[in-house]
Amino acid sequence: MSERATMIHPAIESLLDKVDSKFSLVSLAAKRGRQINSYFSQLGEGLGAIVPPQVASVSRKPLSIALEEIAASKITFTRTEEAEDAMK
Repeated sequence: MSERATMIHPAIESLLDKVDSKFSLVSLAAKRGRQINSYFSQLGEGLGAIVPPQVASVSRKPLSIALEEIAASKITFTRTEEAEDAMK
């Protein structure tokens, strides 16, 4: 049986396997989406300070590209000790 097509690709369930919580997923995707947006904004200026998208994507939206990078394990999440201490 084939997997049912959904509107969200990659599927949220597969993305949650890459991080420790929904909040971490949202934070990581939002931060990377802003970086990708900045990269596209500064392309003509030749600054080259921001890492370009790490996956070939048909999407033109920075957040969608960020989610595809997370699904492909190109972007990872690591919780720092400071964040763990703050959660206690």
